[in-house]
Amino acid sequence: MAQLSDQRLAQIVARHQGLASEMANPSLDPSRFVALSREYSELSPAADAAGQLLAARRELAELSALAGDSAADAEMRALADDELQRLREALPAMERTLALQLLPKDSADAKPAILEIRAGTGGDEAALFAADLARMYQRYAENHGWRVETISASPSELGGFKEVILGVNGEGVFQRLKFESGVHRVQRVPVTESGGRIHTSAATVAVLPEADEVDVAIDDKDLRIDVFRSSGPGGQSVNTTDSAVRITHLPTGLVVSQQDEKSQHKNKAKAMKVLRSRFYELERAKLASARSADRKAMVGSGDRSERIRTYNFPQGRVTDHRINLTLHRLPEILEGTALDEILSALMEENEAERLAALDAA
Repeated sequence: MAQLSDQRLAQIVARHQGLASEMANPSLDPSRFVALSREYSELSPAADAAGQLLAARRELAELSALAGDSAADAEMRALADDELQRLREALPAMERTLALQLLPKDSADAKPAILEIRAGTGGDEAALFAADLARMYQRYAENHGWRVETISASPSELGGFKEVILGVNGEGVFQRLKFESGVHRVQRVPVTESGGRIHTSAATVAVLPEADEVDVAIDDKDLRIDVFRSSGPGGQSVNTTDSAVRITHLPTGLVVSQQDEKSQHKNKAKAMKVLRSRFYELERAKLASARSADRKAMVGSGDRSERIRTYNFPQGRVTDHRINLTLHRLPEILEGTALDEILSALMEENEAERLAALDAA
């Protein structure tokens, strides 16, 4: 890991102090204060880490001089040697902490998220598993004090979901949940299986940062909005008015349908929220060379062979294949209480990869 010079550390600390001084100016323009406040807040963790590292390096230099001073008291030199050892052991961790703080931030990390969960290979069992995943994320969100809204749902006959879209609002939502995108595979005996055989099914999860109107510019002339009558299971009408809405973004071909609400206005608002988020992620993908602009690349086809994680019920284990992590805590993970153990490991791995890429650059 490349070390930053003392001069660069001092510049980071000085910039942070300069922002504080400028913000204290009573005649500062309000819009300027907001911009400075945002930069100050974002820089604070790095400035704190830089200040601590700079102080540790200065102390190291002083202790080295003392330990090498033959004229100094022998006991003092021995104490200096002990402190030198402690500081040398602590410095790598301090430098890593600072490097992590200086890594480019994902601008979407602080945003709410939209979770799209769809049944993949496996028919009714896949739909039941999709419902299990939706409950897992709802419970996980509740444990973190986040708010969950069901944007739309297409239930299956046995109580699962062919598709369910959730909106999750709270602090750091997308930052943690973005690693859930992909194919989730389940191995268990389905409720429809009379012979007790283990089946493998799959569901796909796509996690999108929820986009505000200011994040994306969607021209009204690029939209085709169709209204139709909402229908329930079996095509039975559940509404006497044409309240369901289908919005097509003509340039990209993105299509969103919404019929959960009785109000056409509410259905349109929900559909636009999903459309904006899908469009925003599409634009983010174009700008990120490591990701495909095709949203299908994020979740695969839903085939059993493509998976990021396997939930094995007979053995009570969950394996995340990206980091080769296996936990024998399947019930707690599905309850949302142990999911953080996987997500934290994924975040640490992601940080390590980014640091390695930074060193290689």
